[in-house]
Amino acid sequence: MQRIRVLVVDDHRIFAESLAAALAAEQDVDVAAAGSGPAAVRNLERAATDGRRFDVMLVDADLGTVAPPLASVPAQPAASRDGAPDGVPLDGISLVSGVRTVHPYVRTVVLAEKDDPRRAATALQAGACGWVAKDCSLSRLLAVIRGVLRDETHLPPALLTGVLRELTAARKHRTESERLVESLTPREREVLRCMVAGLGRKAVAERLFLSPHTVRTHMQNVLGKLGVHSTLAAVALARRAGVGPVELEPTTAAASVSLP
Repeated sequence: MQRIRVLVVDDHRIFAESLAAALAAEQDVDVAAAGSGPAAVRNLERAATDGRRFDVMLVDADLGTVAPPLASVPAQPAASRDGAPDGVPLDGISLVSGVRTVHPYVRTVVLAEKDDPRRAATALQAGACGWVAKDCSLSRLLAVIRGVLRDETHLPPALLTGVLRELTAARKHRTESERLVESLTPREREVLRCMVAGLGRKAVAERLFLSPHTVRTHMQNVLGKLGVHSTLAAVALARRAGVGPVELEPTTAAASVSLP
């Protein structure tokens, strides 16, 4: 019998432990519970190291915690009050996105207190395979767990129309962003990718062998063509258009992360 390894992530301990116990009663399910983002990260990393990777992660949509960046956990992180590494705020959907990047083999299902088409669409875009109400039956949840392992996507029927509408609107928004980015010259796109990487004007000038004045002109042209008024807005639009950051050398990444 092939066993399914499930990780329940919820900061309400009673709910997490009760759900884990109910799932563990199934003959083909092994389950663990984590009460925070940092605990989930540790469980996933430990399981991967031990060769016993989790198959499915069930995560609370409203998970409220602080966790380290999944892609680069510091070797000696500062400790928070509960002993977990400090880091950036991480809700359930953000955790889904991070896990998709670092552990792409893990199928994730979001558990929610209420149906919300916009958040469900955001969860799917982040990499979730399903959105399930917390008050659903255990048999329904087990069906979803087994379904996502067959590469199925699960949504409550009442959410389907709203989620499709949200995804269509997001695609239209991305198309408009792509059109604006296409209006940039090759050099301006290169500058934009540096902006997405978080490089300041001086760092961009050094990287592209340009004067700071020339870089400033390019940045102003980028903002004008994209129709935005700040670097942060330009970066947000670029990400919607699928523009990624330039690759940074370790020393450059450590030294130049400020936005102008």
